Amino acid sequence: MASTLQTAWATLIHTHPPHRIEFFGNIMIQIIFFWVPALSFTLLDFIAPSFSARHKLQPPPKQPTLPEIIHCALVVLRNQLQNVLTSLSLLTLARATNQPSRFRLDPPLPSAQEFLTHLLICILSREVLFYLAHRALHTPRLYKKIHKIHHEFTAPVALAAQYAHPLEHLVANTLPVAIPPLVLGCHLVTMWGFLGVTLVETATVHSGYDFAGGLGRHHDLHHERFVGNYGVVGLLDWVLGTEVKEKGKAE
Repeated sequence: MASTLQTAWATLIHTHPPHRIEFFGNIMIQIIFFWVPALSFTLLDFIAPSFSARHKLQPPPKQPTLPEIIHCALVVLRNQLQNVLTSLSLLTLARATNQPSRFRLDPPLPSAQEFLTHLLICILSREVLFYLAHRALHTPRLYKKIHKIHHEFTAPVALAAQYAHPLEHLVANTLPVAIPPLVLGCHLVTMWGFLGVTLVETATVHSGYDFAGGLGRHHDLHHERFVGNYGVVGLLDWVLGTEVKEKGKAE
């Protein structure tokens, strides 16, 4: 299996320009690891209503309507188009100036040790960057002008993970994911792995179902109460005393 993947990757590297691999690979990761799980969670209401009702974290009166979900999907498409155009511009500029990709596109795939080490560092780094950006967005001025849009969904759905003001999408959703692998100089495949994990996680914790241990409820409480639980996995919330429990307020 490993040799097959290695051969396929080496063939891809030798037959396609690196910037093209990075650009179209990023789009494919978004489709596979965000749109597929997000739409699957959303369709549960229609294809398995009884199962969906049993596992919803919040009651039916709080659930968004179909027009609201469609509007959400259109905003998400706009935000992803923003990312695509930004990425295309940067890659076009890099190609025009003969600059290599900031990620490694070596024919050898990263070793398992390198992949897992970089993945862990990226996950922890994103926890810090997202926490700081998210908590800043809850200051009164930024909340009113920017972050309030994301909190229109008091009972979130998976697509609402990227339902945000364009500036928030850049600062809180995109940069905390892009910066760690860029700084580390990760192999492109490692970056894709990190991006895939991040997209599945954010779709799942916004899904309205608790299918990810306590992470779904952790973030759902944030949408329900508008305060606390600013982090991804809750590590910094625990350290800095902003964790919200089932009962009571942020500590």
